[in-house]
Amino acid sequence: MHKYFKKYHNPDVALLLLRLGLAAVFIMHGWPKVQNPEVVGGFFSSLGLNMFWVYVVAYVEFLGGIAMLIGLFSRWAGFLLAIDMIFAIYLVRWPKGFLGGYEFELLLLLAALAIHLAGPGKYSISEKS
Repeated sequence: MHKYFKKYHNPDVALLLLRLGLAAVFIMHGWPKVQNPEVVGGFFSSLGLNMFWVYVVAYVEFLGGIAMLIGLFSRWAGFLLAIDMIFAIYLVRWPKGFLGGYEFELLLLLAALAIHLAGPGKYSISEKS
């Protein structure tokens, strides 16, 4: 391994960066759902889902994003956010194909699973990897 990579090898910083990216995306997507669930309700209804699922998705995304941001219960958040993305891909994005369809949601799914499996790293409130 090159000396540059040895010097800057820090998995905890990598996990922090991954968590910050997930937090930004899920907070920004979850907060509007929390604020205006009735707006999302029509779309969910077209998928055959009732308002209960609007609230589940809204709070999983928003609170899961907060959990990622601070590193509290982030393994659980990663698991729930991954499930959220599985359903987003299956119910909404799959018919559109990979490019222009589900590639972004797949990336979020895999990143959330990475945090679930690896833990949040040492730059977190309570969890350790």
